[in-house]
Amino acid sequence: MTDSASASLSSRTVLVTGATSGIGFATARQLAERGATVLVHGRTAGEAQAATDRLIATEGIDGARLCGFAADFTCLEEVEAMARRVVAEHPELDVLVNNAGMAAPERHTVTADGNEVAFQVNFLAHYLLTCLLEPALAGERGGRVVNVSSSLHRTASIQWSDPQRVRRYSRLAAYAQSQLALTVFAADPRVTAVSVHPGICETELLPLYANAGASAEEGARHVVRLCDPAVEVVNGAYYDRDQCVDPAPAATDARTLKRLNKLAGQLVGHGA
Repeated sequence: MTDSASASLSSRTVLVTGATSGIGFATARQLAERGATVLVHGRTAGEAQAATDRLIATEGIDGARLCGFAADFTCLEEVEAMARRVVAEHPELDVLVNNAGMAAPERHTVTADGNEVAFQVNFLAHYLLTCLLEPALAGERGGRVVNVSSSLHRTASIQWSDPQRVRRYSRLAAYAQSQLALTVFAADPRVTAVSVHPGICETELLPLYANAGASAEEGARHVVRLCDPAVEVVNGAYYDRDQCVDPAPAATDARTLKRLNKLAGQLVGHGA
């Protein structure tokens, strides 16, 4: 197997969502250092540009390998617009890293699209983006999706009768539900996909887990490894850092995947 720490990715194009900070920024940097063309997603065009400028100025990355993309994941129309631009400019996309995420707020919050905000940002927006980018990912080289999930998916259940958690809201339960949904979605057979828990890292999500964690750079290494075509993966597999392990039982249940695809398709207005 090729050494994923040194192998060139010069022919690969990778979109990293949430690439302006934390594990997403470190993932973008490590991919670009290995020669990949990196599409750097930020919530706004300004944030995406600032991230690319920082990669060039402080990390020495060749600006020709970077391209900024913007979409606020609390607005599904912006996700659709970004997907259209990606397909138009990069009809052959090798990897989509679904990394953007947020901690659920203390109070129940609903987006303009009518979805609980963490469920939309952490899962529904990625579901929609993946579906819309399927033509670009299904090229001759065979694209791959890497979902940056969480070990907290093991504590979750999807509230099918109340996925927006209107009746009983807990920020930890809402966050865990979004991570379970993202992990289940990796088992969708349409595009080769895996999920990875990059470890507990020093990011904005750290307070959900512990008081201390590994560096974002270390977490990113586990993500980048799975972007490497030399690393063979099984569709739907779940990795805890660099180890392939069994996810929560729901993540491998065909009926759960079918129900989730139906629910997500309804919520984002895009059929599975």
